[in-house]
Amino acid sequence: MLFSNILGQEHIKKHLTQSVDNGRIPHAQLFVGNEGSGTLPMALAYAQYILCSNSGGENNSGNESCNLKFKNFSHPDLHFAFPVTTSDKVKSKPVSSFYLEEWRQLLNEQPYGNLFDWYKLLGVDNKQGQIGVDEAVEIVKALTLKSYEGGHKVMLIWMAEKMNSACANKLLKLIEEPPKDTVFILIAEDEEQIINTIRSRCQILHFPPLAENVIKDALITKYQVEPAKATKIAHQANGNYNKACDLAFKDSEDIQFETWFIFWIRSAFKAKGNKAAIHDLISWSEDIAKTGRETQKQFLNFCLDFFRQALLLNYNATDLVFFEPKTDKFKLENFAPFVHGNNIMDISNELQDAIYHIERNGNSKIILTDLSIKLTRLLHAKKA
Repeated sequence: MLFSNILGQEHIKKHLTQSVDNGRIPHAQLFVGNEGSGTLPMALAYAQYILCSNSGGENNSGNESCNLKFKNFSHPDLHFAFPVTTSDKVKSKPVSSFYLEEWRQLLNEQPYGNLFDWYKLLGVDNKQGQIGVDEAVEIVKALTLKSYEGGHKVMLIWMAEKMNSACANKLLKLIEEPPKDTVFILIAEDEEQIINTIRSRCQILHFPPLAENVIKDALITKYQVEPAKATKIAHQANGNYNKACDLAFKDSEDIQFETWFIFWIRSAFKAKGNKAAIHDLISWSEDIAKTGRETQKQFLNFCLDFFRQALLLNYNATDLVFFEPKTDKFKLENFAPFVHGNNIMDISNELQDAIYHIERNGNSKIILTDLSIKLTRLLHAKKA
């Protein structure tokens, strides 16, 4: 992975390469950034820079055979851990090493991909993955061995917030005092979900969302998207290159989510004193409950963003509005007046509670039905 292939984040590239050139490599780092900001590609390029003795700010000057191994992400001193779950392939005690073929496919095809893309690739989007204690045992085992090429060893943990408490506690001592020349790179979207004792042992690097012009230029250069269309997509992507690629290829789950959301909102509006609309809400809840838990969580997060965008438009913060609904006869400016200071906090809290309960394996049908009925009341709340 060349640093020049990573979009934007020039100050982070410079910081990482200079720290290696100066012989100051922290033993544990935490890369924190929203989906599509480039944390995973940056971690891969940084690992290559360390392991292949590259210099001068790019991965083309060190050990040539070592750099070649990184083209397939198969360097023996680069170890991976990521969220996994049982599947048709692995029936019990799943660990990352069982899914390395699929993982390398994701790195080659979607290095900016998210957890939803990963579960979709594994065919397990009806389940929730985690980094469990069995994974911690594998990590300890891998890092106690000598390095294959006699230099550093790198352990890259993607979506580190998915470590359960048993795994995190088992790795605590290892992260604090790793074997000689061992480097941990943890990647997370939400650092608050990582236990404090691990966070405090890492040097934290925050990745800002990508600039619109960076995303636009990438779409034009890599995918030959027309400049006008690229500008529009870059604005809608809101700093998320993964979302921009989905929008460019009309592969975005947001298109389906928008259809679900608008039917839900319209039914909730009609439901006040209308029995038929209540039946529509219950049927809607049953349909969404049939999808996987990850899909449900992703959809509810989409709903949160939609409400926030409506609120921003209602308060004339148009520069911050990037949503452009594609559904006929639904305009964000017509919906915006119904989302205001008197109901947005309650709506937000209800959505976040629903995500929390779904994440903890609550009954999706009951959770979504309850949320729908509450929404009918909240949408009709009067503006203060």
